[in-house]
Amino acid sequence: MHRVRAIDQQVSHVWMVRTFLKHADEAEDDEDLRDIVRDLYDFILAVGPVAEVEDPAVYLKMAKKKLRRLTRATELYEEIQPEVSGHTNFAMAARSLRLAVDQIKVLL
Repeated sequence: MHRVRAIDQQVSHVWMVRTFLKHADEAEDDEDLRDIVRDLYDFILAVGPVAEVEDPAVYLKMAKKKLRRLTRATELYEEIQPEVSGHTNFAMAARSLRLAVDQIKVLL
């Protein structure tokens, strides 16, 4: 259960990046950015709230299954972020997302 809780802590960072991107004006006109938001949400929804985890093995299996999609969304965001906006908020969101995803990978 320790790994599940540690992953959930990183998921909170993914959630915040997703929320920031979802509500950014730039997302209205950028299909890639909207896809990233959807992919981040897909991972968050798949693993679900940690309070509802009955079997850590099931949680970890689902996280591993969805990790590829989360990784691709992160890589795409890192690639397009300078084009989307050079603002510090967008750059820091890319860094925060990368740190969280890298930690999730280590935990898995």
